Amino acid sequence: MDTGDTAWILASSALVLLMTPGLAFFYGGLVRSKTVLNMMMMSFIALAIVPVLWILYGYSISFSPEGNRWLGGWERLGLDNIGVNTAYGTIPEYVFVAFQLMFAIITVALISGAIADRAKFAAWSVFVVVWMTIVYFPVAHWVFDFGDSGGWIATKLEAFDFAGGTAVHINAGAAGLALALVLGKRVGWKRDPMRPHNLPFVLLGAGLLWFGWFGFNAGSAVGSNGLAGLAFVNTAVATAAAILGWLLVELVREGKATSLGGASGAVAGLVAITPACGTVSPVGAIAVGIIAGILCALAVGLKYRFGFDDSLDVVGVHLVGGLAGTLLIGFFANDKITGSKDTAGLFYGGDGSQLWKQCVAAFSVMIFSFVLTYIIGKLIDVTIGFRISEEDEVTGIDQVEHLETAYDEAGIIGGSNLKTGV
Repeated sequence: MDTGDTAWILASSALVLLMTPGLAFFYGGLVRSKTVLNMMMMSFIALAIVPVLWILYGYSISFSPEGNRWLGGWERLGLDNIGVNTAYGTIPEYVFVAFQLMFAIITVALISGAIADRAKFAAWSVFVVVWMTIVYFPVAHWVFDFGDSGGWIATKLEAFDFAGGTAVHINAGAAGLALALVLGKRVGWKRDPMRPHNLPFVLLGAGLLWFGWFGFNAGSAVGSNGLAGLAFVNTAVATAAAILGWLLVELVREGKATSLGGASGAVAGLVAITPACGTVSPVGAIAVGIIAGILCALAVGLKYRFGFDDSLDVVGVHLVGGLAGTLLIGFFANDKITGSKDTAGLFYGGDGSQLWKQCVAAFSVMIFSFVLTYIIGKLIDVTIGFRISEEDEVTGIDQVEHLETAYDEAGIIGGSNLKTGV
């Protein structure tokens, strides 16, 4: 085992963990003030539930070496068969357990943005348990397990997904669309203004996500090496390019560049470069970022055309961005990085076979996640109920579900009155 690799993956794990509180700020700023606490709590409950599931059986389902192409085995239940010095490549297996855990946490948290303002907190908590078990753990095995009995996408299909474009973003985006359809539209959608209540929160969240994403992508090299360096550089430059792409759309369409557009463009670039950061050159990363920024900026309007209330654009950013990044590998994969013309993208002399593999991986995960999530959401809805009442939604989900409000507006007004003597 290598101490440098171990130190880097431990640091990367901490960086990826930071992404979930960053997501909470990003999502929390995007909603109205009466729902910000619930929005942030949907991310924080994932931080509480997923680690327990991961230790009990999630890691085993995803990575136990005695499994098959579709599912891991049961030998790692409770992690009882892992010793302190058991190796996973050049790092201790416990370090790999920690790193992959952070991916699992943020994936389900991403879904929450599609159903902001209207989901029962208890129902969401049940959904986290069921969805992680039935959807995420198997998909993580398909994509991330490269062992002898590894997942079919990683070892049989041999599609590229360096850090989770399919397992994380397409998976979460398709699930978000399914839940948005199950829960229906918010009260007053398209009629009432539902603007972000705190854009500084949004920018803070985007900054924390960008910072943590270096661990997400560069850490996926599972070592402190040149590939980690490439992923690090590509993550930086693709994100920057995506911001420019998104703002360009705003300038053409509205004549103004917004802070919300800048933050959203950054996330779109991070999403798109996630699967591609270990297979494209930095110039290719710029292309991926610009294309993703433009596509996602255009895609967020699809919900109005097709009539589904994806509250915080999980579909427009994560599903579309994940698809863009995964499929663009088929065009921009550089044979000097992948090591073979057989795996090169079309722009680097490839014959289209890699693009086909990317398509199969992307759409397989999308369909699998959408169908199962829709079934899970429906079952929860008809049993314990998934959506709060219309009256509670109008009152504000923070007060109803958590007995709290984010801002003591009455106190502020009262203080002002006392000071002025009115």
